[in-house]
Amino acid sequence: MKPIIFTLVGSDKPGLISDLAKTVYDMGGNWLGSNFSHMAGHFAGFVQVDLPLEKHQALIERLSQHPDLKIHLLPGITDIPAEPQSVIIDIMGNDKTGIVQELTQIFSQFNLNIVKFDSCLESAPNWGGELFKAKAIITVAADFDVEMLREKLESVANDLMIDIEIQ
Repeated sequence: MKPIIFTLVGSDKPGLISDLAKTVYDMGGNWLGSNFSHMAGHFAGFVQVDLPLEKHQALIERLSQHPDLKIHLLPGITDIPAEPQSVIIDIMGNDKTGIVQELTQIFSQFNLNIVKFDSCLESAPNWGGELFKAKAIITVAADFDVEMLREKLESVANDLMIDIEIQ
């Protein structure tokens, strides 16, 4: 068994995930993980499955013919290094253009890798606007100075009108 990753986007309708799961199952694959969302009126997501290497091409051909989704497949990496230390950063505040750009630029300055970034806008009825929420998981070296990162993030938090919590 070898991992394979596929991303997908397309018009949503009931049964899409079931179709994908059945295809993977019928080919002898094991569904390891997935993440799906509705974005800008479309269904989007990604899936990781384990599948015998000799069936990868058949899966690619079968899924490329899906009538409702555009699907892109990539082989997974099997020799992944040991899991580094992770830091979780929660962000919340009034929505404002540039929040993600400012925060990710700081991560880049410290040469930090974002392994997960989830964000959304929610209605803030008491404030009459949109509330931006995000959670970033970044990897850091064992000797990384998290306080330096905290100070840098807090230096832009006031300008962006956001609250940042580092765990």
